[in-house]
Amino acid sequence: MNREKETRKFFYFFFFYVFLLSALFQSPEAAKDSSVRHVKLQNQKLDSSVVFPVSGNVYPLGYYFVLLNIGNPPKLFDLDIDTGSDLTWVQCDAPCNGCTKPRASQYKPNHNTLPCSHLLCSGLNLPQSTPCADPEDQCDYEIGYSDHASSFGALVSDEFPIRLANGSTMHPHLTFGCGYDQQNPGPHPPPPTAGILGLGRGKVGISTQLSSLGITKNVIVHCLSHNGKGFLSIGDELVPSSGVTWTSLARNSPSKNYMTGPAELLFDGKTAGVKDINLVFDSGSSYTYFNAEAYQVILNLISKDLNGKPLVDKEDKSLPVCWKDKKPLKSLDDVKKYFKTITLRFGSQKNGQLFQVPPESYLIITEKGNVCLGILNGTEIGLDGYNIIGDIFFQGIMVIYDNEKQRIGWIPSDCDKLPKVKQDYRGELSEEEAYPRGFGLIKELFSATDSSKNLVSDGEL
Repeated sequence: MNREKETRKFFYFFFFYVFLLSALFQSPEAAKDSSVRHVKLQNQKLDSSVVFPVSGNVYPLGYYFVLLNIGNPPKLFDLDIDTGSDLTWVQCDAPCNGCTKPRASQYKPNHNTLPCSHLLCSGLNLPQSTPCADPEDQCDYEIGYSDHASSFGALVSDEFPIRLANGSTMHPHLTFGCGYDQQNPGPHPPPPTAGILGLGRGKVGISTQLSSLGITKNVIVHCLSHNGKGFLSIGDELVPSSGVTWTSLARNSPSKNYMTGPAELLFDGKTAGVKDINLVFDSGSSYTYFNAEAYQVILNLISKDLNGKPLVDKEDKSLPVCWKDKKPLKSLDDVKKYFKTITLRFGSQKNGQLFQVPPESYLIITEKGNVCLGILNGTEIGLDGYNIIGDIFFQGIMVIYDNEKQRIGWIPSDCDKLPKVKQDYRGELSEEEAYPRGFGLIKELFSATDSSKNLVSDGEL
């Protein structure tokens, strides 16, 4: 063993000596060229973005996802985009309990777990996780979501090969979760994706990590289409220079979610009498959740407005409130004329910022041909006074999470069109079973929810 160490030491000194000589005798032109290349690389890092095609829908699939390469050699994973949580995690071959992917499609750790002493381990701040007994122990995480799903595993670090919008490629090492115990006790089947892409505001969020490495600005953009397409961007390159409506993030938010407010609820351009609504922008939620008061007001206004119209109440297991026409509906175009625009007004009454939601962005047509309301009662499921804006409201809108300036912006957009950037791949779901997502927010936001989980004991990767 000592002889091997001495041999390695000799080679280390030998290569260091060769490197030192080459640096001393390098020509001024070569040195200058190297410096220029370094400056250009720095400029590329700060001025570009990484852009991913998005696939998915609100119904019947219930989520939007991107494809991401992880590792060296790279392996492709489909991840549910979630601005409601920080931690990115993938199903982990450790082995894995509760995984939906076959072992060949799971992430295989390779002695790359992070210790408890790592900065991002202490930066998790997950309510379910317990402190480490030893700083050298592996950093375990336990994250529970408000739809009662959860993931348990260990933090790891690996390469994320990415192609920036300016055409350059990079291979940053990013931290994420290797989830080897997934729980989905709810009534719906577990998600078919390989994991979650955490885009929240915390230190372990992917956007925060890329920003801390100087690769992109800490800005997230998503544009979700009504037709199963869209794109996701990290960086500010795609942010329009004009036409965006901005509102500030809540400064006193108890969580790392994108919470705004207060806002007023409008129906058909007129006040609904509901004010001071705190809202969370959450791409991990399929639908929008209002508190009991706001939900009942909206439901009453819609029902009153449908008097004299051909639509009548119809029970449908897809969603709580549905209507049927004289014959099964095939498209929202056939029925949206019976509904009015819902608006969220942020700020003052005179100069408020308007987030307008047309009928096609709060209704769905089920497989039975009924039209259903994609706004649910959040109080019934433990959300208390919080209100969640989910994917259904985001359709046809470019939404911008500007962590640099602590604000959120939006602008109507054609989300079917991908930005003109170089891409390595596009992703489509094949035969995976669809499932209706709840909300991707971690439980620390809600004091009324039960965070207890019966998960396996700690394991070593």
